Amino acid sequence: MSKMSIIYWSQTGNTAAMAQAIAEGAQSAGAEVSLLEVSQAGAADVTGSDLVAFGCPAMGMEVLEESEFDPFFATVEGSLSGKKVALFGSYGWGDGQWMRDWWERTEKDGAKLYGGEGLMINETPDDSGLEQCRAFGKGFAAF
Repeated sequence: MSKMSIIYWSQTGNTAAMAQAIAEGAQSAGAEVSLLEVSQAGAADVTGSDLVAFGCPAMGMEVLEESEFDPFFATVEGSLSGKKVALFGSYGWGDGQWMRDWWERTEKDGAKLYGGEGLMINETPDDSGLEQCRAFGKGFAAF
């Protein structure tokens, strides 16, 4: 059984809903999942897991949330080499530049990335979006 940490930040609840659905999918595939808001997470949640999914919405000019999430992510970047990592988040406008930048940053750190260019959902995930998140979690658990 794989141990997975899902670490996320959410302002409006959209990315939190995605995180919950990803956790459900991963659990259905047999993963042991810790679902953590970034304020509850520590470096051990990353280093002590077989799989780590990070979730953050696009903020401002399509960047990661700057007061909590990005500083946390910066502290764990050095420990991602060889780690199986998935990225996800919601957005309200733009074309996904925040995800492409985040993907590149994580890839440069040596992580083994799952899911193409990450999972992005526009605004609040509907039933189809939540199902997409569950499938993402299930697939990541088997990665």
